Amino acid sequence: MKPIRRALISVSDKTGIVDFARQLSHLGVEILSTGGTYRILQQANIPVTEVSDYTGFP
Repeated sequence: MKPIRRALISVSDKTGIVDFARQLSHLGVEILSTGGTYRILQQANIPVTEVSDYTGFP
């Protein structure tokens, strides 16, 4: 089975998302996110890349 290298996280209900993303990050998963989810993860000091930065499109 191939390891997960990258995950896209974009949710409306942010309950528990910080803990979930932190665990993914600890496993070495690169996290991509959008809008409000991106801001919450960034504020929690979780390494995250905004989707538009990754794709080069706004």
